[in-house]
Amino acid sequence: MATTKWALDPTHSEVQFKVKHLVISTVTGSFKKFEGEAETDGDSFENAHVRFSADISSIDTNQEQRDEHLKSAEFFDAATYPQLTFVSTSFEKTGGSDYKLTGDLTIHGVTKPVTFDVEYGGSAGDFYGNTKAGFEVTGKINRKDFGLTWNGVTEAGSIVVSEDVKLMASLQFSKPAQA
Repeated sequence: MATTKWALDPTHSEVQFKVKHLVISTVTGSFKKFEGEAETDGDSFENAHVRFSADISSIDTNQEQRDEHLKSAEFFDAATYPQLTFVSTSFEKTGGSDYKLTGDLTIHGVTKPVTFDVEYGGSAGDFYGNTKAGFEVTGKINRKDFGLTWNGVTEAGSIVVSEDVKLMASLQFSKPAQA
């Protein structure tokens, strides 16, 4: 069966994270610049090979001072580690439209295996003859596993930033129209 290449469509995708701040509220951030691709056997996404990267310098939490701190050597160290990357090792259907996506996530120069829950939203043709496929990806990592160890404690003893980080992505892949 022929390999099909799908390109991530950044104009119809978003990549976000959520982390608890002071244990009482959640800060949401996103990466504004990212790219990815998937290779499938035909049009089935089962056993697809997925690659993804995001530019650390594109991090956006809607607060410039916090963004600069996240890009600094105390957190992501964007100057030394300009990208986070993910390369899949398996993409398995678990029932209906649900999948488990497992692979190697590299952040801050540290690579760890992670598994994400994926919901396949289906596929549709666009006005230009391209086929689009949509996915919702969710998961959780511990930031300290990736060397993101900065911590702060308030005078009252509250942790400033949680170790657990929720990751969410709404991704749309595009397969070009057949010539």
